[in-house]
Amino acid sequence: MKKRALITGLNGMDGSHLADFLLEKDYEVFGLIRNKAENYLTNAKHLIGKVNIIKGELTDQNSLLRAIKDTEPHEVYNLAAQSFVGDSWNAPEMTGNTTALGVLRMLEAIRESKKMDTRFYQASSSEMFGKMIENPANENTPFYPRSPYGVAKLYGHWITKNYRESYNMFAVSGILFNHESERRGHEFVTRKISDGVARIHLGLADSLSLGNTKARRDWGYSPDFVEAMWLMLQKDTPEDYVVATGEVNSVEKFLDIAFGEIGITDWTPYVKKDDKFFRPAEVDVLRGDWSKAEKELGWKPKTHFTDLVKKMVSNDIEILKK
Repeated sequence: MKKRALITGLNGMDGSHLADFLLEKDYEVFGLIRNKAENYLTNAKHLIGKVNIIKGELTDQNSLLRAIKDTEPHEVYNLAAQSFVGDSWNAPEMTGNTTALGVLRMLEAIRESKKMDTRFYQASSSEMFGKMIENPANENTPFYPRSPYGVAKLYGHWITKNYRESYNMFAVSGILFNHESERRGHEFVTRKISDGVARIHLGLADSLSLGNTKARRDWGYSPDFVEAMWLMLQKDTPEDYVVATGEVNSVEKFLDIAFGEIGITDWTPYVKKDDKFFRPAEVDVLRGDWSKAEKELGWKPKTHFTDLVKKMVSNDIEILKK
């Protein structure tokens, strides 16, 4: 019998890469998408006919309960969220309702359906570390979120741990540091850069607008990171893991590599600063210690930051050419 996996957020970057990964592992994959989202599939368009698409909302308990009962999954990967940090200040209540309470609703759906042998993965975030009490951050580093998104993710992280300890559920959190791919949404700074550079290269634009280019992040590649999610659910005992590369690069370094791909060594004439992209509370640096994941899961990042940037720029040039 094939293993069955339910992925929330199928159409997101991680959701679509995880579906690809699990299909290669011969899973039967179910993808939860929002009720009105079927006509707007982007990252998951190639998965139509390969996965079973079901409707549901993280804000609606009954739809999640039906999803669990109808699919009877061996594994649940909760990746859906209001995941853009910048928007969390504009819609803090919605962010909390989806990103925080959505985790609780999914855990309750598993508990209420009596599927206590279902293994649950929660997508936690390095934004929970925020102000970085310790650098690099590991699984025992104190949290200090600096955005409504980070606070909501922290609730999801702790409620997952609470259900693990209260109900003996196999429930884990992957504390993933920044990770990108060619499927990243255009509202994120990395895709904004790769798309903007591609447009400048093709004569479709003469500049791009950004906020804080001094911010430094630990960037990895999404297809590498989804493997770590799967590995966490294959363990004998449930534990939380930091997933990162340990290497920090600035937004300016991202710009260096991206513009270098189109032969431009000085990007400053092409990048405009826009105050609307600055956050009320900035996170200056995020860096993760992934040694526990390496030791206990046998996981390590495969794709270097430079290659990641080049992949994104090359992909956006090809998309725009078409």
